[in-house]
Amino acid sequence: MSEGSSLLVNVLASGMAGIIARVFTHPLDTAKARLQAVYTTQQEQHYRGTVDVLRKTLRTEGIQGFYRGFGAVLVGGTPGTAIYLCGYEAAKKGLAEQYRGNDFVIHFTAGMIAETLACIIYVPVDVVKERMQVQHKTGGKLTYRNSWDALQKIAATEGLTGIYKGYAATLGSFGPFSALYFVCYERFKYWTRLHLTQSNNRELRELEHIEVPFHWLLVCSSSAGALASWVTSPLDMVKLRLQVQRGMDHSNRNTSSTYNGVWDCWQKTYRAGGLAGLWRGAGARVLYTVPATTITMTSYETCQSIIAKALS
Repeated sequence: MSEGSSLLVNVLASGMAGIIARVFTHPLDTAKARLQAVYTTQQEQHYRGTVDVLRKTLRTEGIQGFYRGFGAVLVGGTPGTAIYLCGYEAAKKGLAEQYRGNDFVIHFTAGMIAETLACIIYVPVDVVKERMQVQHKTGGKLTYRNSWDALQKIAATEGLTGIYKGYAATLGSFGPFSALYFVCYERFKYWTRLHLTQSNNRELRELEHIEVPFHWLLVCSSSAGALASWVTSPLDMVKLRLQVQRGMDHSNRNTSSTYNGVWDCWQKTYRAGGLAGLWRGAGARVLYTVPATTITMTSYETCQSIIAKALS
């Protein structure tokens, strides 16, 4: 297959994978956001856990409450996922020539590069999505009617720099996650191929050409997603609180910022809740990330195979 056809396959497969994953996992992402932001938004109604969030959201807002901010995700998340996965594949291919044999460096660095590129799209999407997810009625009205209204109001009050102000915090959260995820995912796939090689009495030189079965892709992606999301959960919590806080600062000019940056957020969260406070919402994040990464990667690899065969 030519290089142009290969790129087309990757773009189509990653775009389709992004849509499929987001439809199924957005409600869990909403639960995660509300748990992590609860101290920042000063909501009267606190949540005891993931199930409690889901139950109360369904009771007070209906199904629509689970999909707040989904418009932004659908419009921006799809090209973001395409940039993310295509960027990873391109970076991995380029790094393999320079760091041949050092898989950890290749996959870790490729994951960071992919996230750095994708955050150009992901950051505005995240800002809009998260403010939609955690907003509550003030005077009987919601601050944002929909994702487009949220984007317009954020741009009007904070400008373009306000939308991208959380780029460093977002990259500081998603970057380590992506790096750790791909290191684990690729290693788990390697061990799976090694197991299949030994069990089928095939030679080791055939290792790279062995296609990992669908059920093993599920195991590899879900295991990598669970591990990476749990370890980096405090980074995600800090990022979310800072992004949500910016919206509060502009809606109420008379209140001072709760947090004065990433380190201040870390310190205040730790003082208020200890280690448990830093990992608040980690369970919801794992519950969201595992199906999200599993559906994304299995859909991506499956669609990649189907489209490649159709174009060949």
